[in-house]
Amino acid sequence: MTTRAKLTAYSALATALASLCMMPLLTTRSWFTHAVLVIAVISAVGAGLRRSPLYRWTVPVGQLLVLLLLLLLGFAGAGGVLPGPATMRVLDQVLTSGLDDIQQYAIPAPPTAGLRLILVSAIGLIAVAVDTVAVTYRRSALAGLPLLALYSVGNGLAGEHGSWVWFAVAAAGYLLLLFAEGQDRVSRWGRVFYGGARGSVESGRVSPGGRQVGVLALAVALLLPVVLPHWSSGLLNSGSGGSKGKGVGGSLSTSLDPLVSLEAAVTRPTDAELLTYTLDGSLADQTYLRTGSLDQFDGTNWKLGSTTVTDLPATLPTPEGLRDAQLPRIEGDFKIGDRLEGSWLPMPYPAASVQVPKPGDWKLDPLTRTVLPANDKAIRNLSYHVSALDLRPGANDLRLAATAPQDIREHYTAVPADLPPVVAEKARAVTAGARNDYDRATALVNWFTGPDFTYDTAVNGGTGSDAIAVFLRDRRGFCVHFASTMAAMARVLKIPARVAVGFTPGDSKGGGVYSVTGRMYHAWPELYFSGYGWLRFEPTPSRGVPARYTEASSAPTSAPTQQATTAPQSASAAPAPTSSSDCTPKQRQLGECDTKGKAVATAAEESWLLSPQVLGTLAAVLVLIALLLAPMLWRAAVRRRRLGGGGRRGPGGSGPAELTDAQVLAAWDELIDSAWDLGIPPDESRTPRSAARRITEKAQLDADSSAATGRLALATERVLYAPPGRPTTEPLASDVRTVRRGLRASAGRAGRTRALLLPPSSAQLWWRISDAVRAARAAVGSRVGRAVEAVRAPVRRVFTRRKRSTPGS
Repeated sequence: MTTRAKLTAYSALATALASLCMMPLLTTRSWFTHAVLVIAVISAVGAGLRRSPLYRWTVPVGQLLVLLLLLLLGFAGAGGVLPGPATMRVLDQVLTSGLDDIQQYAIPAPPTAGLRLILVSAIGLIAVAVDTVAVTYRRSALAGLPLLALYSVGNGLAGEHGSWVWFAVAAAGYLLLLFAEGQDRVSRWGRVFYGGARGSVESGRVSPGGRQVGVLALAVALLLPVVLPHWSSGLLNSGSGGSKGKGVGGSLSTSLDPLVSLEAAVTRPTDAELLTYTLDGSLADQTYLRTGSLDQFDGTNWKLGSTTVTDLPATLPTPEGLRDAQLPRIEGDFKIGDRLEGSWLPMPYPAASVQVPKPGDWKLDPLTRTVLPANDKAIRNLSYHVSALDLRPGANDLRLAATAPQDIREHYTAVPADLPPVVAEKARAVTAGARNDYDRATALVNWFTGPDFTYDTAVNGGTGSDAIAVFLRDRRGFCVHFASTMAAMARVLKIPARVAVGFTPGDSKGGGVYSVTGRMYHAWPELYFSGYGWLRFEPTPSRGVPARYTEASSAPTSAPTQQATTAPQSASAAPAPTSSSDCTPKQRQLGECDTKGKAVATAAEESWLLSPQVLGTLAAVLVLIALLLAPMLWRAAVRRRRLGGGGRRGPGGSGPAELTDAQVLAAWDELIDSAWDLGIPPDESRTPRSAARRITEKAQLDADSSAATGRLALATERVLYAPPGRPTTEPLASDVRTVRRGLRASAGRAGRTRALLLPPSSAQLWWRISDAVRAARAAVGSRVGRAVEAVRAPVRRVFTRRKRSTPGS
């Protein structure tokens, strides 16, 4: 491996190792594979451009263009396969959504397309910068600046999720890059003398003292912080590192991404006590503590759509949709411990007033009645008082509720365009016998809490469209799956819905005190009913407490409810997932499953296979395959042109007519290139006869192939050395094919495969391109020189005349 190739590999490795500090920023790690592929492609493009006769400044320009192409293919496939204005608009939309997601989510954030685009593009830009500085301009020491910027930003955003391991691997990658460049610099001086008794001499190697200094410096950097004192503020400790977002009245701590944090807490439950509270209501043991709700569904995540917050008032505004606010109150006192950090304020819903020691530390989102902390420390060891409305609607009251207002329906029934069809099909099948929104909602609850679904925290998390389709297919999941899926199905049925997060009722400790632990994290859907506002529904089996108004519905509405829950069991929609679960992925791929299984089990797969991202990736793969096949195709085209084919006579073709000198030389060139492809490189210092003897001996050709080689050499020498007038009439094309068969027989399977797929003689194509580029550069340089001279000449003549006309000159 050449020194420049080593520098290219080490610069890519250093960038990849420094990028590891970004892994805690998202909940998944698959995006990092994408980033590593981008780094590899950028390094390969840089290596190729540096071997071309181009200016050095064109190398980073080419890498940036390739980076843009990779981003368009990976994130803007919805705009089409080929780059253009449409794909640029889609890429801009994805980037804009990513910038919005930064304000909405915390660390670790869900892997939305916008966030993945920001991370991959940032790492790609760093890869271009490191490759340019370290390899193109041979300044590896300066490459530490972009690597340091990457590590500082990633580790700063990760906050408490960061680790000293990320610093260790990033520093190790940088040291490897420095060692490689140091070895290159030393090797340019020739042999290195090491003083000593014997005066040892070694060539092109760095003294081990340099490596020892680098390793020692890294060890000191890792161990020194252990013995240094820690400061609670200042440059050495900037806080928890939680992400910040700005709202009206000051900055907001958004270090809690509700569903992501909820998934982590539900799948890894703990018995640690988070808070305690007392409630004076008769239903204290059935009251959920709601931290907030997520009202926007973009097909990937449920998130808080509101960006406007206000100062926390003493009395909260009237709940949205509530007709009568003169209701009994539930008074509660809450005490949060030191283990609940970055959370929104837990409260019964709907809260009428909140009393906290420092109201300035809290903000209110009026749309969802979510109380958010203005800083990371606001909720630690907090004691507060909540006065909530005791809302107890009846089942028949909800059946008679009026249709929701137009603005509510438009905002809370919106679903993404890529929502799998199975969601709507299943929602309509389950609620086929229901006559109003309330009966549809209870039908969904009864279906989810029935025997067909299983509560399982071992399945993968996620609330996007694909996750919903998989959940409806497998019917296994935890509260996040049940809440997000029921909310999406309710929206399909035009019932305003959103996803609420918080805690199930705490365990009684006696004396009216309840304790909330890490096992009580929960999510549930909220549905809107005019006159009563947002009401809780519980679709998660074996978790939580059903609302009283859903339990009371069984007596007066047994017929509609039973019809709605039993009809789908006999309809085609209900058993479809069960039948499809017996169908293996291979059978689904081959189309061997029954129609019912396809309707549900492959709904998400079809949308995935036809997604623009997959089409864009396939296009990129096809382009890569075309590039890999280019040498083989070019070599086949050259052989066809030299020997003739397809019913036409080409140079070197057989036939009774006389062959021109060009045809004879074309046949000889084909013989030399064929031998080159099969392991015998050309030797331009030899005569045709000597070259033919060399090929015959090295390949150990048989008698027929040796004779054909001799005839080709004799015809070539006659063209090169004999006087004109003696034409060649031998069928040289058939002789070339005879020699090629002999060469292939002696080359072995590996040699034949390489000659077919990666023929060494195809290097001539690159040489021709390089010569053309070099000639074009020379022509452009000559024209630019003439243009500059045309401008300089008049100016020079003017100054010369002035100098001559000046007295005393």
